Amino acid sequence: MITNFIENYAKLIVSFPEDIAISKNVIDDTFAEIIITANSADIGKLIGKNGNMINAIKTMANGCKAKDGISYKIQVISK
Repeated sequence: MITNFIENYAKLIVSFPEDIAISKNVIDDTFAEIIITANSADIGKLIGKNGNMINAIKTMANGCKAKDGISYKIQVISK
């Protein structure tokens, strides 16, 4: 659910949506890591000025914690 939202949201932001890939690593029952892989030209767009864009994505992921009880760590890496 959250990975689909992040993938669709990231594709709307970037210039090269075909390069967006999302992977989810479940660490344990209460923690998971979501890695957004994007074109190196789009990293700045995903992070945003002063980190505002990535913080908005993290806030949305934290909202999902109330529903499923899983904390998420989100990382953006370049291809």
